[in-house]
Amino acid sequence: MNGRAGGQAVTVAEALRVRRSFILTSHARPDGDAVGSQLALAFALDALGKSVRLINRDPVPAPYAGFPGTARLEITPRTSATADALVFLECSSRDRPEVAGFDSLFAVNVDHHAGNEMYGDVNWFDESAAACGEMVADIIDALGVAWTREIASHLYLAIATDTGGFRYGPISARTFDLARRIALAGVDTAALSREIFDSFGVGRVRLTGAMLSQMELHHDNRLALLAYDDALLTASGATVDDTEGLVNLPLGARDVVVVALIKAQGRDQYRVSFRSKGDVDVRAVATAWHGGGHRNAAGCSMTGPLPDVKRALVDALGRALADST
Repeated sequence: MNGRAGGQAVTVAEALRVRRSFILTSHARPDGDAVGSQLALAFALDALGKSVRLINRDPVPAPYAGFPGTARLEITPRTSATADALVFLECSSRDRPEVAGFDSLFAVNVDHHAGNEMYGDVNWFDESAAACGEMVADIIDALGVAWTREIASHLYLAIATDTGGFRYGPISARTFDLARRIALAGVDTAALSREIFDSFGVGRVRLTGAMLSQMELHHDNRLALLAYDDALLTASGATVDDTEGLVNLPLGARDVVVVALIKAQGRDQYRVSFRSKGDVDVRAVATAWHGGGHRNAAGCSMTGPLPDVKRALVDALGRALADST
């Protein structure tokens, strides 16, 4: 366990050790870090003989559904479940899971997103962690639980996805030390990476081509705008799961340093995902529309006609580009 996290990981571990039953949850529309963090901690608590339920609003994305234990996740928008403690993983606010019925439970808040509201009875916020999975690894160590292959596989899912395959920060020596320990636990990291990143359907390939053919470039090709709606998904034979990670594709071009992916959610309603390189702070842009995230990866919701949404994004991201130079 590293010194930076040691004391807080121990505090969280002690809050877990003295309790018997738990609900683990994460944010709506879970990503690999959310799923990996929940299941790694669930397997560790299992090893201590604790009672554990995992409750989310939305199902596990298809590429991760084959990971051990994913069938344990209960998918519901509302629950009356009770436990000695509710552990929020990767949730900057108490309402991020979007599951009704969690209000009265003792809360443990473990998160690495800037702007965390410190809403728990026990809080550990660490913006320097590359993934919530890094923090969960420290908690598991503090609990004294040995890493099984199942635990290590989920820690790898968390770290590999939140860093985009070890390409996006904040990545530290700690991140690679955890990867070393994951390999020592018997995980075939190359095979697992193929499962995480290369197990989509052919529809994803068609969708990728369609989105890139409609891509807009602004600010001397430094900003790329991507968009899709249900009609494009259907025409491509793709699903929402097939969109995972597509926001990163334009960053493969040397000139492109910031991307906005606009996802139609309904009439004049959009979910926007941001990615950036270097010092371009997309979290500050997302915050302007009550979103959040990290400097290089963030998201928000926007309303209005699509041309107006695009115009507002081009203006706001143009200012972010100017501020980074």
